Amino acid sequence: MNKITLSSLIIIIVILLFHLFLFTALKSNKNSWITLEPMPIAKAGIEVAVVNGKIYVIDSGINYEYNPATDTWTTKTPMPTPRTRFGIAVVENKIYVIGGSTGGYTYTNVNEVYSPSTDTWETKTSMPTTRHAMDANVVDGKIYVIGGGQRLPHDDLDVNEVYDPETDTWTTKTPIPTEVWDYTSAVVDDKIYIIGGAVGLSLNQIYDTETDTWSTGASLPRGVDSAAAGATTGAMAPKRIYVIGGKQNLDAVNFNQVYNPEKDRWSIGTAMPTARYGHGVAVVNDTLYAIGGIEGWIGAPVSAANEQYTPFG
Repeated sequence: MNKITLSSLIIIIVILLFHLFLFTALKSNKNSWITLEPMPIAKAGIEVAVVNGKIYVIDSGINYEYNPATDTWTTKTPMPTPRTRFGIAVVENKIYVIGGSTGGYTYTNVNEVYSPSTDTWETKTSMPTTRHAMDANVVDGKIYVIGGGQRLPHDDLDVNEVYDPETDTWTTKTPIPTEVWDYTSAVVDDKIYIIGGAVGLSLNQIYDTETDTWSTGASLPRGVDSAAAGATTGAMAPKRIYVIGGKQNLDAVNFNQVYNPEKDRWSIGTAMPTARYGHGVAVVNDTLYAIGGIEGWIGAPVSAANEQYTPFG
């Protein structure tokens, strides 16, 4: 009996130690960053999109596919109209690239769609308002393009235009209360969060797509423009919006500001290893990838960094 009791005790201790080790290992990975294979070239002002677990980095003259599973990059067909600072969105596994800057103070309203499965581009109905420095967000299969600008430094826009890929048509919705460009954004529960930007550095403007109305959330703790954001879904991490990087006083920062939409509350996560702005953030399986950007003050140096963040929870 004593031998059986001792043997059972040893087994229990081993199991407990194993679970303690596993818990410690998993906990140590949360709210932490690792460095991955850099982008083939250094690039800033990029936009990113995710299709079937792969990240597409698109900018004037480039279209790279990054596979997180293999940590490898592949070159794809670039968009027909070279441009930067456009809106990007994914509907039905196709990537829509809308508006942007074609150089200097020249902007476009072109709307081109990329199919990763065929590596081909197609032109769709142009956006009504020519602009750049804005985001595109998808809710219920429709693409919302909000704010942006037409000429530096003062022509900020409040427009809210919605594209329906199914009908290839545009409609106009309620304008954003405060015009803003070079903001970042994310979608949680059919609401679009427009955060920061070159006008209201700390603003958190929330658009309800169901009611076509705007409200204001808790302000960004550290106001930034040219940041990037990603939202976790609640599947593998709690629903949160991560506002990563950006710039203050023309200098890159490595902030990781975390917003809880349910509680309208901000917290601070582990800082990104490489301070930068004008980068892209993509989310795959509730893990965030920060790619490219500018690491320094007033445009230099340009970065090829690819850093992965495992979030809270």
